[in-house]
Amino acid sequence: MSREYPGRDTRKSADILIEAHVKADELRFDAVPDTSVEFTGDAGDESASGSARKNLPDEVAEHVTYRDVQIDYAIAAKLTVDEAEGQ
Repeated sequence: MSREYPGRDTRKSADILIEAHVKADELRFDAVPDTSVEFTGDAGDESASGSARKNLPDEVAEHVTYRDVQIDYAIAAKLTVDEAEGQ
């Protein structure tokens, strides 16, 4: 599965779409977060999640203040249909 921000076509065709848009004047981490997204069950190969960031690196550092931050995050899941169950 992709860890890149899902493109417009992926987001538009997703069966399940969760989006978040966050802006902050300042953002600081006391500890580096351990994050992950896992697609299970009926999620298809087109499913993707990730973020587009402004003034925030992919890997943040502890005790660093990031300024004028913007994060656009999306989880786009495309479900598969089992042909035996679809009938």
